[in-house]
Amino acid sequence: MSNVMSRFLATTVLTCAALSDGALAQDYPARQITMIVPFSGGSASDVITRIVLERMGTSIGQRFVVDNRPAAGGNVGTAAVAKAAPDGYTLGMSASGPLAANKTLYANLGYDPERDFQPVSLYASLPNVVVVSARLPVQNIAELIDYVKKNPNVPYGSVGNGSAQHLSGAFFEQIVGAQMTHVPYRVTANLVTDLVSGQAPVSFQLLPNVRGQIKAGQVRALIVAAEKRLAALPEVPTAAEAGFRRYVSAAWFAFISPRGTARPMVDKLYREVAAAMADTAVRTRFVDFGAEPLATTPEELGKYISTEIVKWREIITKGGITIDP
Repeated sequence: MSNVMSRFLATTVLTCAALSDGALAQDYPARQITMIVPFSGGSASDVITRIVLERMGTSIGQRFVVDNRPAAGGNVGTAAVAKAAPDGYTLGMSASGPLAANKTLYANLGYDPERDFQPVSLYASLPNVVVVSARLPVQNIAELIDYVKKNPNVPYGSVGNGSAQHLSGAFFEQIVGAQMTHVPYRVTANLVTDLVSGQAPVSFQLLPNVRGQIKAGQVRALIVAAEKRLAALPEVPTAAEAGFRRYVSAAWFAFISPRGTARPMVDKLYREVAAAMADTAVRTRFVDFGAEPLATTPEELGKYISTEIVKWREIITKGGITIDP
């Protein structure tokens, strides 16, 4: 075969592939899409996911059906996404736990966060807020640090071992050089009750869980573990403003697809996420909920997952944190 003919055939194949990809992106989606959410219905992660999917469904012209599969810190549902057919019709949302911290916390996830998915986009971050019972004799973060250093093993509550709240607390201990006692709860309402009463007077909470108590004056918000202030708590300083620039801790949420999902589909989904997160109505609902709206390219999300795995591996290992079998 002549070189000319070879080049002609190669060009023809590439052109056909490009046309095929273009048609695929244009026709997708042709039916409803299942979104696996590895957390329970009504949870913070479930609520903000549905806000985004409602907007995306209207824009994309197809319904998103939420399939809640809560278990093992989000690992079970996230593993189901990895095993799904990469046809663009079974997607997943996942979070900082299943995609980053759990790689160190669990001996066997049943998936590899960096290899088994095609990232789509981040869409939200809920920064941890350092809160204390109004009964605790501290008014600001400096006084809290002084208090926990003078009174070792002050209890702090979280929604469970290895949760974003637990890890944020462990990170805080390492940053300020204090020794506290972690108290895991199975039910958020019980945690909040003990926080208000002063039985577990400190927590590293997501705002939706304690917003009512903060407004009622039962709980004080001291700092936000983020690089910028929360729009829902504009009067509360960031950790950086308090002198702890490294103390950045949040539960973050992302959309992922099974590895092998066609790139035109992924790109279309990313564009829909970006459009949703630019929508004023969506952003307002996020801010009211205490979440920061985000949108990142698939490449940016992939790099972020890898960075977060390294960050939390160091914190978990240093803190000797384990998950009960």
